[in-house]
Amino acid sequence: MQAKKRVIANLTKCYSVAPLFWQNKKYFLVAAEKQDPCYLFDMEGNLADTVWEGPGGVMSMVQAPGSDGIFLATQKFYSPNDSKEARIVTVKPDGKGSWKTRTLVSLPHVHRFDILERNGVQYLLACTLKSGHGYKDDWTMPGKIYGGVLPENLDSFDEKNPLPLTVIRENLLKNHGYYKVVEGGVERGLVSSEDGIFLVTPPETEQDGWEIKKLTEEPASDAVLVDLDGDGEKELVFISRFHGDKICVLKEGRRVFTYMDAEFAHAIYGGTLLGKPVVIIGHRGGSKELLVFTYDRETGSYCTEALDHGCGPANVYKFVENGRELLVAANREKDEIAMYTDFTEDTGK
Repeated sequence: MQAKKRVIANLTKCYSVAPLFWQNKKYFLVAAEKQDPCYLFDMEGNLADTVWEGPGGVMSMVQAPGSDGIFLATQKFYSPNDSKEARIVTVKPDGKGSWKTRTLVSLPHVHRFDILERNGVQYLLACTLKSGHGYKDDWTMPGKIYGGVLPENLDSFDEKNPLPLTVIRENLLKNHGYYKVVEGGVERGLVSSEDGIFLVTPPETEQDGWEIKKLTEEPASDAVLVDLDGDGEKELVFISRFHGDKICVLKEGRRVFTYMDAEFAHAIYGGTLLGKPVVIIGHRGGSKELLVFTYDRETGSYCTEALDHGCGPANVYKFVENGRELLVAANREKDEIAMYTDFTEDTGK
């Protein structure tokens, strides 16, 4: 598979990518891991605004459903060793050409979060990489999963009045990965850690509890569910171990494919490209490639192609604009924000 690549901007240690709908137009956000800006781009890749100059430490960004440009973001998660002051903030355009940020909840070491909607109620699901540390590379205090109802109006929450959250799962070592999936028509979260991969389902009603189902004991950094082989059952595709170098495919609990050379694998997308089910994974070490995983029905085998080399993606997001597919990658190891378009099958293979 081939694509046209265009570097649309440079941003030191760019990390997080997310869509934003604002003033009846589609945009996307890109923010940085360190003390650097958050940028807003239109769907052609033009810089539309600078949302903030800092702080960075942005691991996740999610728009408030149904809002006009309001989104939530993590800030001050600068690394596993510098994330004690991490928080989730609410970011809102003020209608006067600037963006207002306020703390929704201070949550040390919060790495990933999302908004899941079920039966008309919005829930915040937040995952902490760890629960504390006493020294560099201290992993003796495992992470947790938090959940809570997210009201439509968030204006009343700040540092003094944080959004209430409840611990719904504890003792998850290196609780790193998250991906939203829809199973049975319900939005759910796929959470990955050294203690396995979990499918987290929000309550059916506000009076019910969260459901957490362990899909595998396999240690994982990130994971996604995609029906790559087209048999109607989704495979569990995951990065093996924390920031690991192996990409594994589980089918009905059995490992059916392993790719061995993806040092410091990190970026992940699961869905379709050119009408085919794909998983796209980027790795930040070694050859720093952006890889596409597919299934060849003729040979009955899983296939791997490199879409880009030497780029080192931290995260990647697929958009569709006017029928055109595009990928936006935060190529952290090159400090570049890249847009990939005009995908074609590699007829030379």
